[in-house]
Amino acid sequence: MKPARLSRVEEGGAVKCLACAHGCVVTEGRTGLCGVRRTVKGELQSMVYGLPASVALDPIEKKPLYHFLPGSTALSLGTFGCNFTCAFCQNYELSQARGMDDELSRLPFLDPEAVVQLALRQGASSIACTYNEPAVWAEYALDIAVQAKEAGLRTVFVSNGFYSRELLDEALPLIDAYNIDLKSFSDDFYRRVCGGRLQPVLDAIRAIHDAGVWEEITSLIIPGLNDSEHELRAMAHFVASIDPAIPWHVSRFFPMYHMQDTPITPTASIERAVQVGHEEGLLHVYSGNLSAHDAASDTVCPQCGATVVERQGYTVTARTGLTCPSCGTHIKGVDR
Repeated sequence: MKPARLSRVEEGGAVKCLACAHGCVVTEGRTGLCGVRRTVKGELQSMVYGLPASVALDPIEKKPLYHFLPGSTALSLGTFGCNFTCAFCQNYELSQARGMDDELSRLPFLDPEAVVQLALRQGASSIACTYNEPAVWAEYALDIAVQAKEAGLRTVFVSNGFYSRELLDEALPLIDAYNIDLKSFSDDFYRRVCGGRLQPVLDAIRAIHDAGVWEEITSLIIPGLNDSEHELRAMAHFVASIDPAIPWHVSRFFPMYHMQDTPITPTASIERAVQVGHEEGLLHVYSGNLSAHDAASDTVCPQCGATVVERQGYTVTARTGLTCPSCGTHIKGVDR
């Protein structure tokens, strides 16, 4: 374990975690809601620092990030734990693991420098903090970002965006791109289905944009929960109100975790979400978790409609940078 610097000792000796918007007060020997930040002898400790539970080399498009170094690869890693309890989580074996001290003791230690060296050996252009919520292992993720920057690599957060102000202050100067899940535009949905709240996520999305850091938004469209016309328009309108050029990824739901009885999202619902996004003023709306044939995955010029980046699934098959080859319009994003 390693001291969790995103914490504060309160009057009376209680320890407050400052990694996310829950602001857990963690008593001696206990963990916060995430299950991986524990108070030991009056000090908050990260139980997962240097202990990734999953490491892989992924296309950056899988994060999904379509306007950030398109066609590149990212060394992706994640730990145990999460500050949400989403009933539909696709990585619940990692995110919802609790009381796993024995499992942690068997994981090989990988310090931030070793992560960066592994990324360089694999030819990655970036390191993605993903698979579970980076906020719960923020100290490790941010130390990786410092080392990555020195080595000429970028760092990405794939995140639920349920941040504390303290984490944002530390992360915004270090993290090069974010994909934030906007799971719903209903606070009730966040509380009931995810164990969180909506407003901190909206605040984080706005703060990332205002800081000039690249971000893309993902919404998993779940039948009967967040797929109504009102809900789709509310999410799209919010994103467009910040910047119409922010890409919005609308993804198909498949039964998972505690939602095995919920049906798969119809393809028509995803197609309608893409249409709604454009109607609300968004310039780039992409569909996810569909077949390569059905997915809206190409980046097209909003001025003339020419294809700028062509994709089949997560594979870039043709690209001309982020400038339209037909009319010269610059597509917002981060190129190599």
